[in-house]
Amino acid sequence: MTAASDAKRRAQRGGAERSSDERADAKRPQQKPPWLRVRLRWTPEFERVQATLEGQRLHTVCASAACPNLGECWSRGTATFMIGGNLCTRRCGFCDVATGRPAALDPREPERVAAAVETLGLAFAVVTCVARDDLPDGGAGQMALTVRAIRERCPETGIEVLIADYKGSEPALRRVLDAGPDVLNHNLETVARLTRRVRVAARYERSLLVLRRAAELRPDIPTKSGLMLGLGETAPEVLRALADLREAGVSLLTLGQYLQPSPSHLPVARYVPPDEFEAWAERARAIGFREVAAGPLVRSSYRAEALAARPRPPSAAASL
Repeated sequence: MTAASDAKRRAQRGGAERSSDERADAKRPQQKPPWLRVRLRWTPEFERVQATLEGQRLHTVCASAACPNLGECWSRGTATFMIGGNLCTRRCGFCDVATGRPAALDPREPERVAAAVETLGLAFAVVTCVARDDLPDGGAGQMALTVRAIRERCPETGIEVLIADYKGSEPALRRVLDAGPDVLNHNLETVARLTRRVRVAARYERSLLVLRRAAELRPDIPTKSGLMLGLGETAPEVLRALADLREAGVSLLTLGQYLQPSPSHLPVARYVPPDEFEAWAERARAIGFREVAAGPLVRSSYRAEALAARPRPPSAAASL
């Protein structure tokens, strides 16, 4: 049996052997495996990104969500901008972004993000937002303004937006789509059975609806979504989630390892090995996903330009 076929077999069977949360709880991994150990790379580009973000008083999901790729991405001159403040109105079991009552939106924030994109010379920018359930539009207006501000300053820069579900509001979704991002991303995050435990205020079907309506309203804008593995899901459940995403019109996919940000967050049920991620990527492409990024350290905005298949100009300083 080849390594690839063995990985596929484990992708098919490994999750099913852990079908109950209780069984997973009893065998929780205690240490991260070698493939998850990363070192912070301190480079001049890292310092330039840090200085730019601090100078513009901007937040990034890289720092706020404790992304393991922060060192690599910042050392390449890239970052994922997080707008709407740094306090989220939701308390998801997997996320390290702080929960609280957010401040009022900063009307100058979109322009500061655009200025940072220009300063860093980005060929592709990713913008996300904390969940703002305190606002009538869920923060959609601020996202649309940010996309337009980047377009005005940097018309050649590609833009991906990573949005919340806006509680299923179609007017909010339309507002973001009308701003014309190059990619619209909304993460499903996990399988149907685990959604309530992992995403307390979200709904599996509502997320699929957001993605489906985005694809229907603007078929010219690719939709993207992602799943975390290692939360106790089974292989059949992952396959069902992938099929649901394809049925919703999603063409770009990310698959990554769930990592517990702190002891107060959901524990890791299993560390999925790299070859198993490769097997999942093969299966995802086989059912119709145009591009797939899968690996233990893959996150939804990791090397987003490559996933969107947008060519990068040789003179560009960096890509997200």
